[in-house]
Amino acid sequence: QVQLVESGGGLVQAGRSLRLSCAASGSIFSLGAMGWYRQARGNKREFVASITSGGSTAYADSVKGRFAISRDNAKNTVYLQMNSLKPEDTAAYYCWTYASRSYWGQGTQVTVSS
Repeated sequence: QVQLVESGGGLVQAGRSLRLSCAASGSIFSLGAMGWYRQARGNKREFVASITSGGSTAYADSVKGRFAISRDNAKNTVYLQMNSLKPEDTAAYYCWTYASRSYWGQGTQVTVSS
């Protein structure tokens, strides 16, 4: 079993930045890729960014150039640096990882005001 705990969400004005963190614990000896998804009210959960254990990254087109994902393997933690935030980035952000199966965090709310 793997537990994921997100932190760093909040209310921010458009154009500002936030940094999300997600710490993994439990049976983490075989952590693979980690990433972030988000779900706005009334919408489906969508991919935001991911990073492999080797550091290869992928981003949704909507966040390319504004968001940056990174990970600290020693701390089993993944980060999402979000810059130039827009109101349309408002959503609950969920951490994800794969270790024999997919695991999800409980989500952290990000609200961007115009």
